[in-house]
Amino acid sequence: MGSSPESRAVGQPAGGGRNRSRPPTLREVASAAQLDISTVSRALRPETRDRVKPETVKRVLATAEALGYRANPFARGLKVQRSMTIGMLVPDLGNPLFPPIVRGIEDGLRDRGYAMILGNTDQDLGREENLLDVFLQRRVDGLVLATALRSYPLLQNLVDGGVPVVLVNRTTDEAPMSMVAGDDHQGVGLAVRHLADLGHQRIAFVGAALSASTGFNRYHYFRAWMHALGLEVDEELIVFAPWFTKDAGAEATKELVGRGRPFTAIVAASDMIALGCYRGLRAHGLHVPDDVSVVGYNGSRWCDEFDPPLTSIHVPKYQIGRETARLLLNMLDTADTSPASVLLPTSLQVRASTRQV
Repeated sequence: MGSSPESRAVGQPAGGGRNRSRPPTLREVASAAQLDISTVSRALRPETRDRVKPETVKRVLATAEALGYRANPFARGLKVQRSMTIGMLVPDLGNPLFPPIVRGIEDGLRDRGYAMILGNTDQDLGREENLLDVFLQRRVDGLVLATALRSYPLLQNLVDGGVPVVLVNRTTDEAPMSMVAGDDHQGVGLAVRHLADLGHQRIAFVGAALSASTGFNRYHYFRAWMHALGLEVDEELIVFAPWFTKDAGAEATKELVGRGRPFTAIVAASDMIALGCYRGLRAHGLHVPDDVSVVGYNGSRWCDEFDPPLTSIHVPKYQIGRETARLLLNMLDTADTSPASVLLPTSLQVRASTRQV
């Protein structure tokens, strides 16, 4: 006995939706929902959904789910002459700072039907240039760069080419660019003030990579906050690692101790540097925090796994990613590439690596 159209479930196409050999079309979703295609299209797109009545959106989404409909981002990209992809470059995927940022960007882009292509440069300029060429050949709609140095000649070519770009966790000394980062001025101030409140006066700084804005700014703000709090800046208590790695931090800390100047605390330019500080101090028979208190920077998820757990400045990494996606999508929606800078607040996470003197 055959079934009439009225006996089928809402959203079920004639002949059954589960056995079809091809995915349903937008037109079929509209037909099943008994709505026009333009209304269904607006209801299915997050950026236009607010133009449709909530009950209609609910009806469309239920019908699309029942049919197994999935939007085709490639077809949509053709319609708006976009690839619906974003390229992102990071300097070191092994750095725990970046995965939460990447996740935030991906989630923000996914809400709008965009996908992201991720490239790891290993801090190699030649590799970075090659990856950028690949991205542009694939016609990405925009770029997110966590690799920019303070002097970054690649950037001007991108700007001249009209490519929408957002810098993440970085700034440059050249043309103003849209960027999203944590507030390093606030963060370093929290670190220095925390140690000062514990009675520390001889505070060392183990920095990294002055060629990067993160390294330069944290060093600059360390000096500024030490002066602001009436603490002496001893040049012999400032050392730099070539990059934000554990091994580099360990070698820099060994150099610091070897100089023979007394200190009771260290502000490290990152959590990875701080991990190296632990190793470098142990190599000289010093213990954290009994001999030296240590404050890291970034608030990595694994700070609790340090021995002892690391006091650190928490940077809102996932939120930085979401805000980066928002800025870039706004550029694409409005064609407005005028620079916009966003600094998100940091916070102090006190653990067992710091103590009163």
